[in-house]
Amino acid sequence: MQFGLLYEMQRPYDDEIDWYSLYQETLAQCELADQVGFDNLWFVEHHFLYGFSGSPCPEVMFGALSQRTKNIRIGFGVSILPNHHPVRIAERAAMVDQLTGGRVEFGTGRSNAYEQLGQGIDPRETRDRWDEAIRMIPQIWQTSGEFEWDDGGFWNVPPRRVLPQPFQKPHPKMYLACTQTESFRLAAQKGIGVLSSASYAVDVLAEHVKVYRDAIKDADPVGAEINDFWGNNVHSFCAKDDQAAKELCAESMKTFFGPDKPYIAGRINAYEELLEAWGGVPEHLKADFGRWLRQSDEEHQAQAAEAGISLDSGPGAARAAVAQLDANILADRGVIIAGDPESCIKTIKTYEDIGVDQVMLIMQTETIPHDKVMESIELYGKEVIPAFRNGGNGK
Repeated sequence: MQFGLLYEMQRPYDDEIDWYSLYQETLAQCELADQVGFDNLWFVEHHFLYGFSGSPCPEVMFGALSQRTKNIRIGFGVSILPNHHPVRIAERAAMVDQLTGGRVEFGTGRSNAYEQLGQGIDPRETRDRWDEAIRMIPQIWQTSGEFEWDDGGFWNVPPRRVLPQPFQKPHPKMYLACTQTESFRLAAQKGIGVLSSASYAVDVLAEHVKVYRDAIKDADPVGAEINDFWGNNVHSFCAKDDQAAKELCAESMKTFFGPDKPYIAGRINAYEELLEAWGGVPEHLKADFGRWLRQSDEEHQAQAAEAGISLDSGPGAARAAVAQLDANILADRGVIIAGDPESCIKTIKTYEDIGVDQVMLIMQTETIPHDKVMESIELYGKEVIPAFRNGGNGK
């Protein structure tokens, strides 16, 4: 099992965000992760998501990290291909790869309509833009002479030398950010790895991993090699106090998926989808919520009012049910990896058992302060990661 840290670089909504401190804290956390044995750092690319993500150009952070880290691999998690000319993306990733001595991982994605429209990009074109770019970029990296592209899609490149080439040969490994079965199959078809960017209970996740593993056997790879790696996003916090760590992590994840967040706002069935991904309504809550989840929001509101439950601040019973999923349920299902080192090791082993290659841990959020993140990273390095190295409990 490998261990990564995934960064949105979050702060709560505030007109006085101290961006300087946020970025300095992030660099310090990444340096510590390198020192204690983490395998990867992953940074998102997001635009306009004030109060949620302060990471619009991760390659700038990578320039600093290339000089402040020694061993840890540095991942675009992800580069939004439809937003940029593929030549520019290939150049940026290759330059970071040179600066790091070949430590780049290259994740890709398409983003969402809110971000796309803000940059003048038609959301209806993004699948085709992504497809063309994912075919172009590995060819750019492998062309020692002049690269040329005249497929006549979204981009045309006359014969040009694209500089620099990557340090890694034939090129950095490529990935797709995925949230649903269709995306897992697409990644497999292209012969690229998965960065699963949705939170799942381990039992639910197992089927998605199986779909990918079966499909990649018939891959037609866009790159020089097939990459069958599965990395999985998951909120995590480790501390000596088992229950307090679980409570803090659960709060962090629920805030992350709050109704004002871009992943949730405007999505009618968002909380129904979260409940399904997290393993459904537990038995002790079904009497209160189970019968409402497939009904209209008007019915939810009427029945909730009759039962004395307020749903005014969210989309029906599903949101109320999500709020009632306590920290222990979420930890037991593997929706979060949290608690003391023993609890974290136990949960990570369930990920390993279903074929996940790396847990990509979300620790730095608006609800977990810098000092707590540093403590969690250090505890992972001292007690959790060693359990999965040679001679430990895992691999």
